[in-house]
Amino acid sequence: MRLAVLGAGAIGPAAAVLAASRGHAVVLWSPSGAGTAGIEGGVTAEGAVEGWFALRVAWDLADALAGADAALLAVPAYAYPALLPRIAEVLRLPLLITPAASLAPLALDAMLPGRGRPPIGAMSTTPVTARRLAPDRVRVAAIRAAVDMAAVPARAAMEMGALATALFGHASPAGPNVLQAGLGNANPIIHAVLALTNTTRIECAEAWPQYAMMTPAACRLMEAMAAERDVLATSFGMAVLGLEESLHRANGVPLGRLQDMAAAIAVSRGAVLGPAAMDTRYVTEDVPYGLAFYLWLAAARGVAMPVTEAVVTSLEALWGRDLRTNPLLHALDPARLDAALEHGIGRD
Repeated sequence: MRLAVLGAGAIGPAAAVLAASRGHAVVLWSPSGAGTAGIEGGVTAEGAVEGWFALRVAWDLADALAGADAALLAVPAYAYPALLPRIAEVLRLPLLITPAASLAPLALDAMLPGRGRPPIGAMSTTPVTARRLAPDRVRVAAIRAAVDMAAVPARAAMEMGALATALFGHASPAGPNVLQAGLGNANPIIHAVLALTNTTRIECAEAWPQYAMMTPAACRLMEAMAAERDVLATSFGMAVLGLEESLHRANGVPLGRLQDMAAAIAVSRGAVLGPAAMDTRYVTEDVPYGLAFYLWLAAARGVAMPVTEAVVTSLEALWGRDLRTNPLLHALDPARLDAALEHGIGRD
């Protein structure tokens, strides 16, 4: 297929080389242009994907989508409020959003014009984990074994899962709707706790191994937050992936206690370093578009999440900034969420 990858940080190029390694033709677009600067015809991958892969760089969004069979949106969630309206103006083909934080597929659906809208796939997490080593070099740390898939409208989940599997190779278990994908990503919980319990290391720009810092105490806090998230999901009649299963899928370590799995990842993958700057996405993305999103849902549903509330409040105090503003939610009515999850917003 011809795939347009929208986003050129680390995940976008890594997903692009994975798709290219499977025989697909890929064009890469950077919203700012900075992410594709220095790419001359292709990208070299190392790690779980090895080799040089041809990638065409698109001049603009319309150029990226022209002639494509499908598109993948892989940008930080905080980029969605500015970028989704631009995509809505030109989107005429199936789009996968990875990860589908904060009901981003529904927010985009509300922006799409007219009739005959394409399906929007909601991936619970990214198809790969990766780091950008140079403008034309990326390290693919791991390829997911499975990524839960939902869609707008909900009935398109199998179709969009088949598309994702064809592009990236992972299994795509179908979920009931995009809310499950939005709640199923483990990153907001794991990353927020790691940021909270290692704030001084981050502020002092220390090199610290994040999986080794998933100590029993940190894991207890993660588990308490995951239990609250489970109650929230149950209020919508669904179950979400546990933290242990998420780590298993991403890293291939045997299922067990969370702290034991983290220790096994630390041994198998070496010193995967945590963030070393206060502008880390672990806080600026995963709190407003993850934990604060949970609290927005919980308030509308009458579900108490005191531990999650305390973590968000503590991080706001430590970071000295508002971490609850989430523009994606402005166009969504929590009282009408059930119907929107099933059919989309304003679709035929």
